[in-house]
Amino acid sequence: MNKAELIASLAEQTGQTKAEVTATLNALMETVSATLAQEGGRVVLVGFGTFDLRKRPDRPGRNPQTGEPILIPATTLPRFTPGKLLRDRVVEAHKPKLKPKSRAKSPAAAKAKQKSEKL
Repeated sequence: MNKAELIASLAEQTGQTKAEVTATLNALMETVSATLAQEGGRVVLVGFGTFDLRKRPDRPGRNPQTGEPILIPATTLPRFTPGKLLRDRVVEAHKPKLKPKSRAKSPAAAKAKQKSEKL
């Protein structure tokens, strides 16, 4: 689902116009971005998930063209951790469907049944 599809779906569910939903969604994204841009920024949506920051330390790497060792500098990245309700809903939706067991009998079971019927 892309942003336009999300806006259309939200407009249908809420009865608001697409313009109102677009303004609300843009405000939400701006608020989350601005909060994460602050030091220690964190946005918690109970049941849905948490947006927070992850600090990645300096690490060694290699220049792919020359093979020369380089130091990749430390950075801070946004991270999303799904909440329990979202995680459970996704897991349930993607559970494999169990096929009904076949009632076909093994050849040994068929022979045993034939013998018991003859008696």
